[in-house]
Amino acid sequence: MSKMTDMFRLHMPVLGVFLLLTGLLTTAGAQRATALPDDLWFDGPAAATLTVKNGRFTDGLGREVVLRGYNVSGETKLAENNGLPFASVADAKKSATALRALGGGNSVRFLLSWAYAEPERGKVSAEYLAAATGQMRAFLDAGIRVYPDFHQDLYSRHLFDPDSWYTGDGAPKWAVDAGNYPDEYCGICPFWGQNITQNKAVTQATHDFWHNKYGLQDAFLTTAQKTMAYVEQNLTDAQFAGVIGFDPYNEPHAGTYDSGQSSRNWEKDVLWPFYEKFRARMDAAGWQDKPAFVEPNLFWNANLDFQKQEGGLLDVGRIGPDYVFNTHFYDQKAISGIFMPGKAGDGQYSTDFAKVRDRASAAGTAGIISEFGHPLAGLVSDKAPTVLKGMYQALDSRLPGASWWSKPAESGPVLSGSQWQWDIYNGRHKELMNGNPDKVLTHGDAWNDEDLSAVRLDDSGKPVLRQDARLLDRVYPSATAGSTVAFTYEDRSRDGSTTLTWNPVPDSLPRVKELVGSGQYALHVWRSDGSSAPTELHLPASFPASSTTVVSDLGTTAAPPSYTKTAPIAVANEPGGTGSRRLLLTAPGSGTHYALVTNGAKAPSAELLSAARTELANWAATKAG
Repeated sequence: MSKMTDMFRLHMPVLGVFLLLTGLLTTAGAQRATALPDDLWFDGPAAATLTVKNGRFTDGLGREVVLRGYNVSGETKLAENNGLPFASVADAKKSATALRALGGGNSVRFLLSWAYAEPERGKVSAEYLAAATGQMRAFLDAGIRVYPDFHQDLYSRHLFDPDSWYTGDGAPKWAVDAGNYPDEYCGICPFWGQNITQNKAVTQATHDFWHNKYGLQDAFLTTAQKTMAYVEQNLTDAQFAGVIGFDPYNEPHAGTYDSGQSSRNWEKDVLWPFYEKFRARMDAAGWQDKPAFVEPNLFWNANLDFQKQEGGLLDVGRIGPDYVFNTHFYDQKAISGIFMPGKAGDGQYSTDFAKVRDRASAAGTAGIISEFGHPLAGLVSDKAPTVLKGMYQALDSRLPGASWWSKPAESGPVLSGSQWQWDIYNGRHKELMNGNPDKVLTHGDAWNDEDLSAVRLDDSGKPVLRQDARLLDRVYPSATAGSTVAFTYEDRSRDGSTTLTWNPVPDSLPRVKELVGSGQYALHVWRSDGSSAPTELHLPASFPASSTTVVSDLGTTAAPPSYTKTAPIAVANEPGGTGSRRLLLTAPGSGTHYALVTNGAKAPSAELLSAARTELANWAATKAG
């Protein structure tokens, strides 16, 4: 799941990319912006637009934004649908609606394939770009922000033999044919990722790409520019506003290091210049105002010491608003089945995710974890409920639940994230592995024995969740009119029949504890900037208006009314017509505010609401600052 000087940009006019596309791609031209279903006065292109300001994602209304969603999808890594996430636009629409309504997502990392975008050298496939853009449009029309990603794993499927244990994705066949690579072989490799450093075919091909051997990197950059120009020209203004940036290259690694080169040197001298080139291509394609979501060396934050390689873009300085610090995190200890024998617990990933926050802050930009997850089948799948709960907890706050209430001011910014993955075809694939008709994969994700999709289709073709809805469909501050001071969400998700509660309301707040009971709750503390646009919190399906209680300095309510400009606490549908909902909090003027949102209260009395409000006011004044 990315990083020119002003002078260079001035000499790369947008016209250049249009000339590249002449005679190849048909464009729609400038189109009028239109509203989405359920739009309110503050919605629309301005609210969908995303920039980086003061180290945070910010919308066009100046509100701090949190991106939550999924990768759409690993289907792109397969051949069965020609490198597209979906078989049809209809399936894309079905998936988008479910992602919003069932999965609570407001954004997706949208996978693209270089192999299918440029099947012949120098010839970009207009058919592929049209199909990909049409599927992307389905998500934008559902009110979901999109950041595309030219995805690769193990460089290319075309490195692998038909009878291989493994496969890859990314580069087209002509790019592999350009090199004289050895027969692929990984040795004793129980995990597909070991091919990254152990398979000489993969390491040599990857090394060639980064050194632009055979002009490979130049060809990739040209195709990326043509792709971005096509997307910009074939979406309406309102749709393109929801395209928030581009991830240039998935999980970069050197392949092999040059003599005397360290992983840190490689990031500075090889990877970063590539990102600068990609940034220039974005500008030339009309993406000047959108950041590149740049990833460091993929092993920089590995949680197994023998895998870790120094990095994290330490030597590129403050990269500023043109780039986002974009990284992945998987608990390799848990996935190994050896190095973490038990399950995850409260605060398990606080330190790991704090490192991401700190690197983004040091780089002067926003951070995002664009891939995280855990296998849902196999020997270690029993850890998934706790591992995923721990990861979402660490996205919400840098504190474990045990200390959140006592020092909320240290909670830190809420991290954005995209879970791997959202594949409606999970368990229903018909993938010929490496083109082998005798190896038709149908189970799981149909790719290197992975099974991580949060969704599947039932027998009637309806999308259903494969994980606990309490875990996935979460309260989170999607837009804050000001800046977040502290946030937490106790999802009460389940590990089998056990309800996991890692952040109970403390006994020092007895009336708040009584109000929440055994229900789910979120607590958001923010400093308002006086904006007339409201703060928005996503409301899961488990928070119907009739069962939602809000206690805030803005007021209290046991059933928030529908939104009006005069209602400080209200509910409304989220844009896109999917039926997903949001809580809207409108604070007069500037200052520090708090809002507790729970579905645990059963017809709370006015006295209980008032007492809980008094407790929270005292807590916020003494603890939250």
